[in-house]
Amino acid sequence: MDAKTQEILTWIAGQRDTMLTRVVQWAEINSYTRNIAGLANLTKKVAADFSVLGGEIALHDLPPAGAIGPRGQNIQIPLGQAIVIDKRPDSSIRVLLNIHLDTVYPPDSSFLTVTLEGDRVRGPGVADAKGGIAVMLTALEALERSPVASRIGWRVLLNPDEEIGSPGSSALLAQAAKDCHFGLLFEPAPVDGGLIDRRKGSGNFSIVVRGKAAHAGRAFEEGRSAVLAAAKISLRLHELNRSVPGITLNIGAIDGGGPANVVPDLAICRINIRTAEPADEQKILSAIAPILAEVNTTDGISAELHGQFASPPKIPDARMLHLLKSIIDCGRELGLSLPTRASGGASDGNRLAAAGLPNIDTLGVRGDHIHSPDEFMVIPSLVERAQLTALLLLKIAAGEIPAP
Repeated sequence: MDAKTQEILTWIAGQRDTMLTRVVQWAEINSYTRNIAGLANLTKKVAADFSVLGGEIALHDLPPAGAIGPRGQNIQIPLGQAIVIDKRPDSSIRVLLNIHLDTVYPPDSSFLTVTLEGDRVRGPGVADAKGGIAVMLTALEALERSPVASRIGWRVLLNPDEEIGSPGSSALLAQAAKDCHFGLLFEPAPVDGGLIDRRKGSGNFSIVVRGKAAHAGRAFEEGRSAVLAAAKISLRLHELNRSVPGITLNIGAIDGGGPANVVPDLAICRINIRTAEPADEQKILSAIAPILAEVNTTDGISAELHGQFASPPKIPDARMLHLLKSIIDCGRELGLSLPTRASGGASDGNRLAAAGLPNIDTLGVRGDHIHSPDEFMVIPSLVERAQLTALLLLKIAAGEIPAP
């Protein structure tokens, strides 16, 4: 490692407190996907923090996301703005750096406080993914301090809708996949610092079940319970976890019903499906179809499937494996052990890989218990992951590592 690179890595080590302060400040701003005001506040703050990089910053309004509402109707959900920052867009090597601004914690959540606990910070979104935003920013600051920075161009994409499948930012992701040569994403890493090399695909679906309302006492036999039909459908769908290899199908919620003395005429099954191979998507849809067809032969009951697969499985190709090896080699140079493993979770890395962009998507901080009131980030990993990302970028810019 040359003296200039060592100097830059030492500079990153000195940014620990700055990075931690940024994470705390960002995590104290509630950025639940549907909290548009909170996302606007975070977007303004993050865009200002990233302005030190000198790139061209643009805020993009996203189209609303379609969804099935509580009465089984199609609704449109407004989304926040995405931040796109470009620097040296005409470079012969271009890297996309991506992570999301949104979290899963609504403003009325009981988990809104950020606390320091030894070498950990606990709070909403500290690992997923505001720690990753801090790592990204510091790594780019480090790159820009290097004389080889001029040899590589970069695009930052910070989107506000990843936690619901990135429906509004999908076009920005697709364009970035065309414009860049490889991607670095800053989803949280496991506590041991490992990297995810394969991910399952994911899709969210709703089954709208309609029946016939009736008085539960005076005309019970005239009613057709949508809730009962939804429960039966859910049991049969759950059995597909055994009969369709490679998939997991989770019944997340059954919405519907009302007063106990009324036969309910509406219920909605909310479902998440994970797939291991691209062909699994059609397999599971083909397995669901006869279940719903049978329900639709029942007198007074109808069932309709809505939704789609937003994330195809992420399966590594040769370019992705080259990028993964390069990162592991950089980690070894820094004294870091980076084991690899598969994950059942999906990320924007799935979508980018499907669009042809090789990427590694767990370069964020080490942490655990994401999406829960126990979410935490390991503080020393701020420096570790920023140094790892910066070293990779420096080596690619200097020509020591070929770009994928």
